[in-house]
Amino acid sequence: MKAVLQRVSKASVTIEGEISAKIGNGLLILLGIEEADTQDDIEWLCRKIINMRIFGDENNAMNNSLKDVDGDAIVVSQFTLHASTKKGNRPSFIKAAKPDFAEPMYEKFVAHFEKEFGKKIGTGEFGADMKVELLNDGPVTILIDSKEKS
Repeated sequence: MKAVLQRVSKASVTIEGEISAKIGNGLLILLGIEEADTQDDIEWLCRKIINMRIFGDENNAMNNSLKDVDGDAIVVSQFTLHASTKKGNRPSFIKAAKPDFAEPMYEKFVAHFEKEFGKKIGTGEFGADMKVELLNDGPVTILIDSKEKS
């Protein structure tokens, strides 16, 4: 399971002209799921994201977590995080999980994140054509891969 965290001043997701999620200060999380992912990956990644100290403290040093700053979050499923670009110029998405596996894992991730975080988060819509807008704060962008946790 891969996640791209973007610390944002604001972010939104629009589907078919309607805003489905909108936040101020917080994280926009792009989530890529592969067939090898498990509940353990969900739990580890949620815990890691929620406690990642990437928000400024009173001295503007990155010492605060999403919880510490009472930030918000949006999670958007993005299979393209598992693109392989080794051969040719057309990416291969063979490592990305098929929708019948990925969608329930995405829903489990969102549910577990909300449980651990203690409040509702915004989401995109699995498989939809989404327009994602953000104002990256910093900029701060972090890539986390649950397969590299050891």
